[in-house]
Amino acid sequence: MSTGTVTPALYDAVVGHTRHTDVHRTFRHRIYTWLVDLDELPVLPRWLRPFARFDASDHVGSPQRSIRENIDAWLAARGVDLQGGRILMLAHARVLGYVFNPITVYWCHHPCGTPACIIAEVHNTYGERHCYLLSPDSTGHAHADKQFYVSPFLPDSGHYVMRFDPPDERLHVRIQLRQEDRPLLTAVLAGRRRRATRWQLVRLLLNRPLVPHRVAALIRRHGLALWLRRIPIVPRKTRPHRKGAR
Repeated sequence: MSTGTVTPALYDAVVGHTRHTDVHRTFRHRIYTWLVDLDELPVLPRWLRPFARFDASDHVGSPQRSIRENIDAWLAARGVDLQGGRILMLAHARVLGYVFNPITVYWCHHPCGTPACIIAEVHNTYGERHCYLLSPDSTGHAHADKQFYVSPFLPDSGHYVMRFDPPDERLHVRIQLRQEDRPLLTAVLAGRRRRATRWQLVRLLLNRPLVPHRVAALIRRHGLALWLRRIPIVPRKTRPHRKGAR
């Protein structure tokens, strides 16, 4: 991905999940999401701001600092210095005071524009978050052991195989949770870029209303469906993921 990637951008997208064990279950939903440069967050007219806001409190680190400052601090704690290189963030914005991002992706670059790393920031419905620092291999895949409780219907161990294609005209993100070489869950986000004009945003707000609210509600609805089918529940161990630069 060139650092010439146009931002801000909107992606009209489809998210799909496939459960491969116990009960084979697949669902797909239409959403939209944002791609923004952390150094140039979008400035919207006052009447649109309640429908698209980016707050540091919704992501890793201190709400007293900017998202960019928090990501730089999180990377520095792990020995990574971008030296001011560009960071692109894929995420939902706050809509009417609410946001839920199952995953936020940060593409991090060196000042010359070459990729440095990727951060996958995962959120669960318990208000917790965890970040994975990723270095894709020559095939574009990144690997990480599962370290964070996401769903009561998935084991608390396993291994992720992830692919984050550079966002351009097309968006493609694929995450698969595996255990003992068996796929447990596959999630895919695919979309087409739209110009982030005020009228394009209005069109998406009308066609895909209250996306963050719907995403959170749909996760709970699918969880209820699994519970009704008596899928075993994996107890959650309380861990302090929400606060601090984890």
